[in-house]
Amino acid sequence: MKRFPSKSIDLHQHWWSGALREELSRLDLLRGTTLRLAGEPPYELDLADHDLQRRRAADAAEGVDLSLYSLSSPLGLESLEPAAAGAVLAAWHDGAADLPEESGLWAAVGLVEPDLERLAADLRRPRVVGLQVPATALGTPAALEVLAPVLAVAESADVPVLVHPGPAAAHAEAADLPAWWPALTDYVAQLQAAWFAWHVAGRPLLPRLRLCFVALAGLAPLLHERLDQRGGRLGAIDPGVFYETSSFGPRAIDSLVRVVGVDPLVHGSDRPYARPTDPGLGEAFAHALFVANPARLLRGVAR
Repeated sequence: MKRFPSKSIDLHQHWWSGALREELSRLDLLRGTTLRLAGEPPYELDLADHDLQRRRAADAAEGVDLSLYSLSSPLGLESLEPAAAGAVLAAWHDGAADLPEESGLWAAVGLVEPDLERLAADLRRPRVVGLQVPATALGTPAALEVLAPVLAVAESADVPVLVHPGPAAAHAEAADLPAWWPALTDYVAQLQAAWFAWHVAGRPLLPRLRLCFVALAGLAPLLHERLDQRGGRLGAIDPGVFYETSSFGPRAIDSLVRVVGVDPLVHGSDRPYARPTDPGLGEAFAHALFVANPARLLRGVAR
């Protein structure tokens, strides 16, 4: 088995604690082990995938020294009414106390009436490394302006923000779609919209925020030529924006490097939905992808 470089970091995994599963059942999203969402085909949950000891053993065998767990934003939990969101997000954050030393958690926040004081307290919890937000919450410049006070809490705490796909659009045919459909359609489109919203309005609002888009921002930076043709402009590369690589391989990663360079690329696996992957672009690149760049995202270490 190939091992990643020493001190490798996986920025993006998913883990559902027993308490979180109970809340999902209470909300009628999880029926037994079947997850049912309005915009996705049914998904059968394998409880073994969410056993922390098994997860850490698998990561350790591949050389991952730090694994960070992300709430599944496609569940739509951040957009629940405050009372419901408060209960399920409390279950999520309380799970941080159960994490092994080699693990961490991305915080989440209810977006209907954001409790900024509660968010600031959650970001101070042990093993919490930053804030995750759904891409659907910043899909336009106007939406980004509304979200800015939430993001400013992370900026003030000097922790990064992870932009993750949100819920797929509900439709009657969702149950009949292939399992991969949302990840290749809704998720990609959401990330692209969020990246363009940040491109237009983000940095003036939040000059010190470190921001990471999962799944290479849906490859949005590769659309820079089309952006130019349609009257926009990519401009200078934003050193505070990072791109996580889950579900992509050497062709897509190499293509993005040609636009944004090596420094913003960071490793995430999206485990258990995908496996950690080394794109095989050389030892120096591997060190940057798995070690140096993730450390800079998390800690704000200067280049």
